[in-house]
Amino acid sequence: MAEPLLPTKLPLRFGITQPGPCSYLAGQQEQLVVLMPDEPISAELYQQLLAANFRRSGEQSYTPHCPACKACQSVRIQPQQWQPSRSQRRLLNKARRAGLQYRLVTKADLAGYFRLFAAYIAFKHDDGIMFPATTEQLNSMLECSWLPVRFLEIYDEEQLVSVSIIDELADSYSAVYTFFAEQYQQLSPGKLAIMYLLEQASADQKAFVYLGYLVAACQKMAYKAEFTPQQRFIQGQWHSFA
Repeated sequence: MAEPLLPTKLPLRFGITQPGPCSYLAGQQEQLVVLMPDEPISAELYQQLLAANFRRSGEQSYTPHCPACKACQSVRIQPQQWQPSRSQRRLLNKARRAGLQYRLVTKADLAGYFRLFAAYIAFKHDDGIMFPATTEQLNSMLECSWLPVRFLEIYDEEQLVSVSIIDELADSYSAVYTFFAEQYQQLSPGKLAIMYLLEQASADQKAFVYLGYLVAACQKMAYKAEFTPQQRFIQGQWHSFA
């Protein structure tokens, strides 16, 4: 198996998982290429991995490697170039009128996060493998020994209504996972979190915000295409979409 092309001269070892049911497309099989380092990697190396279509799950870095499908396209946005669309401006104004505010913090409120996370999994994914939620599931996303992990919290006054787990790199933020309170669904907390993160990234002079994979045929991921201009990783290169 050819190793993924990375702009590094470090010797890297990779493994490939056995085929299994695809998380995004019914009837498809998925395989992943997984980095198998001899020692923990660094944030600097992961920044290069991100630019080569990798993502993080816990301490592990992976990229899709499905022989029959190339649907997973990593998405990134240059925050200084992004401008909210008309519908996104309406959503921001609606959230502002509702009194929602956000902050990006460095320390997780484990107990408060788990209450919100468990309720989210119960209403959103009660038919999936993540139900019922466990603290181990959440902790695997909240903690990474070789990378600064941040938390974008959205509040309604003093009530925590949404949390986004964010990896911080020297030149970018990478959105890992978002969970929110069921009663705030009409305010689209996932979309709000992206817009708030883009705002914060611009203020922090980050070059990119990574949104994870876009799969065109997967409805639950379609919202990522709404944030333009954006770049998508297709067949080994980043392509621009207006």
